[in-house]
Amino acid sequence: MRTFFEEFKKFILRGNVVDLAIGVVIGTAFGKIVDSLVKDIFMPIIGVLTGGFDVSGQSVMLYKDAKLNWGSFVQSLITFLIVGFCMFLVVKGVNALHKYVLKDDGTPAAEPTPTEKLLTEIRDLLKQTAGATPTAPPPGSLPPSERTPV
Repeated sequence: MRTFFEEFKKFILRGNVVDLAIGVVIGTAFGKIVDSLVKDIFMPIIGVLTGGFDVSGQSVMLYKDAKLNWGSFVQSLITFLIVGFCMFLVVKGVNALHKYVLKDDGTPAAEPTPTEKLLTEIRDLLKQTAGATPTAPPPGSLPPSERTPV
């Protein structure tokens, strides 16, 4: 049983698992911020622009107690679009930073190792010989004295 807990401890303390847990926690907090942004800032502005129309509370009665809450869906859709746009901006910023940090500084590429040079020569020779392989003579072109019995 002790080895089980040691394996679990080793698994949990690996960098990938900890990074993933941090990402989930930050993502959850970010989702709450965006949800508040939509509910408390964007939707009231949309309500003022539409003359006091509250989108989040809109629904359609289908049958008896069955309601279709389309306003809540619209609010969730707006939240999704804002999160998607924010993620787009984050990825765009990281890519720009990545280009800035890893820009080409003009240093030449490393010289290939002797093994790489030899393998390149072997590859090139194989390409040359593959294109120049002799073909067998057509049947019946050899004199009877040079033919091998089958």
